[in-house]
Amino acid sequence: MKGLFIIILLTLTFDAIAQDSIPRRRRDYGYDVDTVPKLDLIDIFSKTFNIHGKKMPKKGDKKVYYSLVPIPTNIPGGGVALITSTNAAFYMGPRASTNLSNVSFAPSFSFRGRFSFSFHSNIWLTGNQDNVTGDMRFIINPQYTWGLGNGVPNDQKELLYSNYFRFYQTWLHKIDGGKWMAGLGYMLDWYSAIKFKDNDSISLPEFSHYKYGTQPGKHSMSSGLTLNVQKDARQNSINPQAGYYFNTVLRYNFRWLGSTDNWPSLYVDYRRYLHFGDARSQNVLALWGFYWTALSNKTPYLDLPSIGWDPTTHSGRGITQNRYRGKGLLDLEAEYRRDITRNGFLGFVLFANMNTVTKLDDYRFTAPHPAVGTGLRVKFNKRSNTNIAFDYGISSAGGRFSMMLGEAF
Repeated sequence: MKGLFIIILLTLTFDAIAQDSIPRRRRDYGYDVDTVPKLDLIDIFSKTFNIHGKKMPKKGDKKVYYSLVPIPTNIPGGGVALITSTNAAFYMGPRASTNLSNVSFAPSFSFRGRFSFSFHSNIWLTGNQDNVTGDMRFIINPQYTWGLGNGVPNDQKELLYSNYFRFYQTWLHKIDGGKWMAGLGYMLDWYSAIKFKDNDSISLPEFSHYKYGTQPGKHSMSSGLTLNVQKDARQNSINPQAGYYFNTVLRYNFRWLGSTDNWPSLYVDYRRYLHFGDARSQNVLALWGFYWTALSNKTPYLDLPSIGWDPTTHSGRGITQNRYRGKGLLDLEAEYRRDITRNGFLGFVLFANMNTVTKLDDYRFTAPHPAVGTGLRVKFNKRSNTNIAFDYGISSAGGRFSMMLGEAF
């Protein structure tokens, strides 16, 4: 529980040293945004091609801000994929008392046999009384694996094929009249056709020295209920300007729900956003830490905590997704975000992260795996404060470039 202690310590420390000095509606670009002299790619496109669309009809504050962009990016397993990321942000109630809701849809494909389809939703009802989140994915997924702990050297990694389906749904309700929320959820992870296709001389159980969820050609299913506790003091989760976020998920998978075995897990996530200077400009220090652990020896191999497989799949920039895997994972990250231009069209970030996972034969953690990097931000939609992110990170395992719509956390 060493990692859990560190997360709790971070929570107490950041709450003590930082207080929000910017009113809620100003700090998160949620106030009279139409009067802010900002610039985005939509403005440039409209002026360049002389396109002036009609204003969308709205009812109260429920105006919808769309972002759609096709971007190429590198993928696990090698190669480049074309991702068409679509995001819609909107308010389900008055901006002064209701967080910004958003839904995103991102299909992608590559010429090396990888296909993915994902749909995410984060819906805040009026007054933030209820929060409904969803995560659905289908991936035909050739992906390298290194085994558990520090894993094998890079020249010994193996390309593992599988088909993956995820369905997560969570409902949270305000419990104390403040920001604390609690609720229940359902999570399904289903892997099928698990095997090495390019190496018949070794099987996944032999390679990983782990027997659960590794049988060649078989499927692995984890189907369970969750107990969730959350506190979210961000108004805009797409690009937070201040506030904090805390989330705990205790999951238990049951055979009677279809799981291959009964097994529990725990995920604890804390994020803090410190805003400096003018409320209209971006000058933010973002901090993130999470602890993720399997609480059973029967957790399937592909469901074990792994870098880059957190709920957002954005952890460990500069480190290949799936590079480090174990029964426990601790990840700590920091990022400084700043505008380059006064109109907010261009910005930059500097980031650093480190993770450690449990070793193969016991529950001791490995030495930290650090990475550092920098990135460029281009404002795509000033109404929802959505950026296109171009990041490059380096670690002991090499360098990695990534692109995304929105921030890593």
